[in-house]
Amino acid sequence: MVEGRTLLREAYGMTTIKATCPSCGEVELTGDDIELMVCPSAPMSYYAFRCPTCSDRVRKPADDHIVSLLISGGVEAVTWEIPAEAFEIHAGPRLSYDDLLDFALWLGMSDKLAALADAPLSR
Repeated sequence: MVEGRTLLREAYGMTTIKATCPSCGEVELTGDDIELMVCPSAPMSYYAFRCPTCSDRVRKPADDHIVSLLISGGVEAVTWEIPAEAFEIHAGPRLSYDDLLDFALWLGMSDKLAALADAPLSR
């Protein structure tokens, strides 16, 4: 069980990884069944799999120890980074549903949008 920090080795050399599905309980997977996403910001790392019993997609956090266990079990790690924009400080009020609707309606006015696209740049 990944949460319990154990991996099983089968006789023919294939590693079986036990994980827990919230609906079905403990399930057995191979390294190819698991997607491991490692982020330099450790709390954002996770692993995911499709439950072989109920077909639900399961996603769980992966600390450094779980990452090491999964890699040693043959799971290929994919590194991803949080976009810098996610860390930007945003000033001003939040967008409301009305703001979003107004923007969508404005985009729907193709004549005004085309006129803006053709307008010369002002300096």
